[in-house]
Amino acid sequence: MTLLMKPAAAVAACATLLFGITTPVCANTLEQVMQQKVLRVAIDLNAPPYGMKNETMKEVGSDVETANLLAQGLGVKLEIVPTTQANRIPFLLTNKADIVISSLSITPERAKVIDFSVPYAVIQSVIGAPKDAPIKDMKDLVGKTVVTARGTTNDQNVTKLAPPGTNIVRFENDATAITAITSGQANIFSTAPSIIAALNKKDPAKALDIKVVMSTSKMGIGVAKNNTELKDKINELVRQNLKDGQLNTIFKKYHGTDLPQDVLAEGK
Repeated sequence: MTLLMKPAAAVAACATLLFGITTPVCANTLEQVMQQKVLRVAIDLNAPPYGMKNETMKEVGSDVETANLLAQGLGVKLEIVPTTQANRIPFLLTNKADIVISSLSITPERAKVIDFSVPYAVIQSVIGAPKDAPIKDMKDLVGKTVVTARGTTNDQNVTKLAPPGTNIVRFENDATAITAITSGQANIFSTAPSIIAALNKKDPAKALDIKVVMSTSKMGIGVAKNNTELKDKINELVRQNLKDGQLNTIFKKYHGTDLPQDVLAEGK
């Protein structure tokens, strides 16, 4: 594939953007994407369930399916550009990718460097417990034991929001926290909806419901600054796929819950 770009010039121009200077477009324009018939999407494939590889080494996950949906909407081939959390934005700024779909939360700091589409999904931090557990809000955790993975956003949230008298037990990772649930050591979990969904699938007898949503961060598709036509087209496709329910179907498949109403409202 012949890329319509000048690598040295792109890197030089985009590098200045890292220091807060407004520069020209740092990735292929919509016209170039359509000419090449390829959409290059940066995705972290080590961030399940957003991006990962299955047992046959095929790329799967909610961000992967979202990328496929957008490529289909454009009528072009999807090219996944594997990235890491640290390299998501640099890959966009140095024209290694046209857009970023990689569990990228919309933040004011990032918005200084790149543009975002309208929200297409969220990252949530929740409290899960058995269906019949009398938990409706955080105050109901008093006197109860909650397990979580040490140092995660879920750990930070439950530490900050749980009232005094809550027994928080921290495990080194999600896998050992899940073992505590499935072995019966505890039945309240501070975690992400996707992990609850995986736990419920693995051990339906120990199934948990989402009782409290502690935090929700909206995610957007990263687009280079000044790449207006591409951003506008991505927004059009995101809104269309929110309206017809396809993005909600993808999210529920991998995360075990529907998209929040304020995200779904972007498609109306």
